[in-house]
Amino acid sequence: MKKIIIIISCILAVIIIGVSFMLFFPKNNQVPIEQGAIEGIEVFYPKSGESILSPLKITGKVNGGGWIGFEGQVGIVKLFDNSGKELALGILTAQGEWMQKEINFETTLWFDYSGEGSGQLIFYNENPSGEAQRNKTFTLPVKLNTSSAATSNFKVYFSNSDIGLDCAKVLPFERRVLKTEAVARAALEELLKGPSDLEKYAGLITSINSGVKINSLTIENGVARVDFSEELEQGVAGSCKVQAIRAQITETLQQFSTVKSVVISVNGRDDILQP
Repeated sequence: MKKIIIIISCILAVIIIGVSFMLFFPKNNQVPIEQGAIEGIEVFYPKSGESILSPLKITGKVNGGGWIGFEGQVGIVKLFDNSGKELALGILTAQGEWMQKEINFETTLWFDYSGEGSGQLIFYNENPSGEAQRNKTFTLPVKLNTSSAATSNFKVYFSNSDIGLDCAKVLPFERRVLKTEAVARAALEELLKGPSDLEKYAGLITSINSGVKINSLTIENGVARVDFSEELEQGVAGSCKVQAIRAQITETLQQFSTVKSVVISVNGRDDILQP
């Protein structure tokens, strides 16, 4: 009888110790998560419930749990108002090497909103498999305010990957930046950045080399003279690519009423981009 009592007492003691351990030492997935983060993604800015204005720069990181990098990005983010209307969409661009578990990301959203109200940023993971069960989302509540930032709006010109026989055919795409008096230079700088990730997915390309810089830009008597760094002509061969480069630069500048013609040079030489 005494042995039975001792055995029962030991069993009860083990149960009590086990329950106490579970209460005071929760599992890792039960640890409270800070606002702006769930398993696999953390948003540095903005934080949950924070007031936002346009333009909004979003930063954060992903670190597994279905949140991965693929071809330079880690997913997308959409901004909605309290009625469910989509106000903006952005690509979560990887900062640095994307083929690793922990990846920092950023994007900038431009949106129009009048008044004050609530909204949501919804983050969608990058899912190259296309399998629905691998889709992940993260919702971050925010407060919307009327944007006070003045902007300059213009177009930049890119080619389509299915360019066909018309090498000089380029298409306009909208850009918006913070207000500037040097709008022609701002347009060229946006052109040199190349198509956005969304535009690349739509098949848009640029014939302009990466790393090209603007040395100078002057506009006088209807003539825009723009001088670029040597990267503009490096490795450029063939009349088709030359025509495409000239068309991209010329059309981007000639959208402005003060520009009637364009002279392109590299480090002061205007005998460049010859077919």
